[in-house]
Amino acid sequence: MPQVFEFKLPDLGEGLTEAEIVRWLVEVGDVVAIDQPVVEVETAKAMVEVPCPYGGVVTARFGEEGTELPVGTPLLTVAVGSEGALGSVGLADSGSGSGAEAGAVVSAVGPGAGSGGSGSGSGEAEASGNVLVGYGTGAPVARRRRVRPEAMAASVAAHVTAAAAVSAAVPDAVQGPVAVVSPLVRKLARQHDLDLRQLAGSGPDGLILRADVESAIRALTEGAAAPAPTSAAVSVPESVSAVQPSVPSVAQPAESPAAERIPLRGVRGAVADKLARSRREIPDATCWVDVDATELMAARSAMNSAGGPAAGPKVSVLALLARICTAALARFPELNSTVDLEAREIVRLPEVHLGFAAQTERGLVVPVVRDAQARNADSIGAEIARLTEAARTGRLTPAELTGGTFTLNNYGVFGVDGSTPIINHPEAAMLGVGRIVPKPWVHEGELAVRQVVQLSLTFDHRVCDGGTAGGFLRYVADCVEQPAVLLRVL
Repeated sequence: MPQVFEFKLPDLGEGLTEAEIVRWLVEVGDVVAIDQPVVEVETAKAMVEVPCPYGGVVTARFGEEGTELPVGTPLLTVAVGSEGALGSVGLADSGSGSGAEAGAVVSAVGPGAGSGGSGSGSGEAEASGNVLVGYGTGAPVARRRRVRPEAMAASVAAHVTAAAAVSAAVPDAVQGPVAVVSPLVRKLARQHDLDLRQLAGSGPDGLILRADVESAIRALTEGAAAPAPTSAAVSVPESVSAVQPSVPSVAQPAESPAAERIPLRGVRGAVADKLARSRREIPDATCWVDVDATELMAARSAMNSAGGPAAGPKVSVLALLARICTAALARFPELNSTVDLEAREIVRLPEVHLGFAAQTERGLVVPVVRDAQARNADSIGAEIARLTEAARTGRLTPAELTGGTFTLNNYGVFGVDGSTPIINHPEAAMLGVGRIVPKPWVHEGELAVRQVVQLSLTFDHRVCDGGTAGGFLRYVADCVEQPAVLLRVL
């Protein structure tokens, strides 16, 4: 007889204590293999696919999409048994794959068995003990199929019969999946006790959008606010109505729309906490300078045209600026530091883990290029490209988003010239780069049109004074104006 094991939301590392369910990858009744991803969750650091350490049949799921769960909360239960018991399962009869029957399987297994098998399990259970993607046993992923184990058929029969009767009594319009993708739409409907199955979606293929839910909520609100009709009409003599003066109707003011409330959680919440802490703890100061970047752009063009197509990927401006930053930090190590408040010490760090700000659909993230001081422009550019693609698809791991020692912020991509960026706590400095645009510039004693960029450096005034910060920024500016300066350290 299979045993039921409870799989709880594991500790995802980096001090994370909770995660939000974004998308379930399995259904109740699916066969899962050891270390097969079963749910996609969003933490304050990144999107993570969580694999299940057990192989067997999914008997229950806990939590809907959009639900935030703390670490240690049950995610699902899996019926685990011998190879013969699980191998004898077959496709369920037509009509038996409903959600009601899935619930009957859970009842037959018994919720108490899951809690008893959590964590350790018996010697018969097969489990990898791994809970993070990339650290599994590498077992092949089984094809998903909805099944009913024959070993459980006798104990489930009564529940299936009752479930079928209930299912027959429920109208077809209420059964089946709901055409909703966004967890926020589901949550909004739950908050207002709105049945999504009663809505007709205006999106592609009937997809229910947020506007559909908000429209239904407004309709419910207006219906509740309308006065109820009286139970009996009151007769008024004609003589009375004839002498009553006509009273003009007064238009009622339209109800103002309710303010939208957006929870500060996930990536957005983590960014908010970090920015607030930075402003609260770090006495920052900013200096900036306008720089002629014409020679840097010419050098980049020469790099990318040399060697032809076999030369590899093109070098980006961000990669060149990152390489300039590592050279500047080697000359001014004070800015590659952090402050230990408890010990009242400045800690100068030996490696440069260079973060760069990246705007994504999920908010602002700062991926980190590890050991940037040991990389050339090509290597830094390749790693920036890899991390940027992972950020766009939401696949950055917590380790790729933490541990930075200095941040490069290219806000010029938004079409702005300057900014005073907030330091990425607990770092000591951030270099901001504006857009590179043609401007009038005095070059070699004559007025000319040159490619000009504004650089700004925000620094922690506890780790250095203005002279050090100004020296760092001036060295970066010199390298931008005369890239040959970098040859001394290449």
